Amino acid sequence: MKKPILVIKFGSASITNQGEVDDRIVLEIARQCAQLQSTYNIVLVSSGAVAAGKRFIPKYTGTLSQRKAAAAIGNPLLVMTYASFFRPYKIALAQSLCERHHFSNRSQFLQLKSTYETLWKNNVIPIANENDVVSNKELKFSDNDELATLIAVGFGAEKLLFSTSVPGVLNERGEVIKQIDKIDKSILALPSKGVSDVGLGGMVSKLNFSRMATQMGIEVVIFSMESENGLLKAVRGGNGTVCLPQKKQLSSKKKWLASGSLISGLIQVDDGAIEAILKRKSLLAVGIKKVVQDFVVGEVFQIMDEQQVVHAVGKSRIDSVSLMQKDGLKAKEVLWNLEIAHADDIVLL
Repeated sequence: MKKPILVIKFGSASITNQGEVDDRIVLEIARQCAQLQSTYNIVLVSSGAVAAGKRFIPKYTGTLSQRKAAAAIGNPLLVMTYASFFRPYKIALAQSLCERHHFSNRSQFLQLKSTYETLWKNNVIPIANENDVVSNKELKFSDNDELATLIAVGFGAEKLLFSTSVPGVLNERGEVIKQIDKIDKSILALPSKGVSDVGLGGMVSKLNFSRMATQMGIEVVIFSMESENGLLKAVRGGNGTVCLPQKKQLSSKKKWLASGSLISGLIQVDDGAIEAILKRKSLLAVGIKKVVQDFVVGEVFQIMDEQQVVHAVGKSRIDSVSLMQKDGLKAKEVLWNLEIAHADDIVLL
């Protein structure tokens, strides 16, 4: 029987102590993962490369170029640290440095997935990290949260775990919320009401990506490694905050379209268009109110209503320049009824 996939993301704050990788935490990660490997195909997504490498850069101040250099130094050191603690359990590790196009290009994504499946067949655990050295965007704390989510959604993971420096999602009184049935606006607003500033930016990121994962039918747990057997308990739902998966049946292609594809454009549509796509119909030019962000044929764009709420993503059949021409050609029904995105290429969020 094929083993379910478990994706575990460790943030820098959860595996470092005073800016250095905490061997005590990595030891516990190895010990507990060794117990889980017989049940799950595991992917580790680990931050900490910058923390591991920055001590080798004199007068380090955290500029973007210095962070990239620190990541280049720290990535092999971080993997070596993990490998040294997994070795006693006879578990080999593989480094996987990912970039955004590995997910936005479906053929590259399928190749990545095939590579991971080969690693799992040989009892090897991949450790994924963003390829910070060549990434063309600034490094942000949420980057690996996104990477973990893309892997979990794209590969059809059963569970996605976020290890943090705090024990879970906190309510207004600073208490851990044991279970979240659905991540809505009230839940997303909780970090700003917290009693502590520790990890708040990271928690906003985790909740946003947890929302995406749960909408795709994945259980998400936000937890801390500081409790005894924290990882093992989190997998069983006994540690941290459990975010329940929503019941949504999507094909693997549509899951990729909703999460892994690179969003290029944004359009605003009227209520009639929203009603149509909610009924699983195609999006026509007649419903377009405004092109907010341009796109070309074949690119993915977001579809938002007049209140600026995004309801879906779609793969375009026309470029936005041609679409803009409709405002001056309303009498031409051929263009007015033009299909912007077919129903099969629209995913509701």
